[in-house]
Amino acid sequence: MKAGFVNIFGKPNAGKSTLLNALMGEKMAIVSHKVQTTRHRIKAILTNDDYQIIFSDTPGIIDPKYKLHEKMMQAVKGSLEDADVALLMVDAREAIEESHEIFLKLRLKAPVIVVLNKIDQVKDADELAKMKIFFEAQTYCKEVVMISALKNTGVSDLLNTILIYLPEGHPFYEGDDISDMPVKFFVGELVREKIFQLYHEELPYHTTVVVQEYKEKSTLTKIRAEIIVQRDTQKGIILGDKGSMIKQLGTLARKDIEEFIGGKVFLELFVKVRPKWRDNELYLREYGY
Repeated sequence: MKAGFVNIFGKPNAGKSTLLNALMGEKMAIVSHKVQTTRHRIKAILTNDDYQIIFSDTPGIIDPKYKLHEKMMQAVKGSLEDADVALLMVDAREAIEESHEIFLKLRLKAPVIVVLNKIDQVKDADELAKMKIFFEAQTYCKEVVMISALKNTGVSDLLNTILIYLPEGHPFYEGDDISDMPVKFFVGELVREKIFQLYHEELPYHTTVVVQEYKEKSTLTKIRAEIIVQRDTQKGIILGDKGSMIKQLGTLARKDIEEFIGGKVFLELFVKVRPKWRDNELYLREYGY
């Protein structure tokens, strides 16, 4: 059979997480229209009789401004080193020069498939054709595949192209697990996704979520999670007037968590202030970065 690591790289908001979800056929990574939503390397395991592909969604490539960013870029570096096939994603609506410069610096040794995403939002077919020709001419590129991850257009073609370059080998993971991450991780991510959806401007970037308790009982799963912020004013915004915002947050997150685990959930959310946690090594380790 074929088996290997297929790692996804690109600028923030190129659609890496949406593609991972489309390839897996279920929600593995949280998505938002805001950039830098993904902070961890998320591995997703797709297995059938003919192949096992371990996909990795990675944080968008940025210049680090604080320790959290540095941790995110370390996750990208690790993904560069173990890729058997690399997917370099480009938002087809944007100018290609910046993505091209990033791809040159990656110096990948693995076969590279350039993925032009969001083609459904580009009306000019000639412009798409020019982009395809440009990347096909680059030394780092084996093939170019055009998709819309959100519309699931071209995703099966991309999967077939990946299988051409995936090496033969034995499965890395046994059983039917679809990730190497614990359920608690995904629960925290689903809460964090709702923070990105409900709160505006910079607030989501100042927060993280830590699941402190996850207990499966006969009729429901009890979950207690802490939302970490940097300032008291941010805590007030998360809570909202008389707790209205955190109640809405909890309701939305609980619905997604119940769908994810396939059972009833009792979710408790608390807000903790940890000044400058994004630049504190101890806090970052505690929070799983």
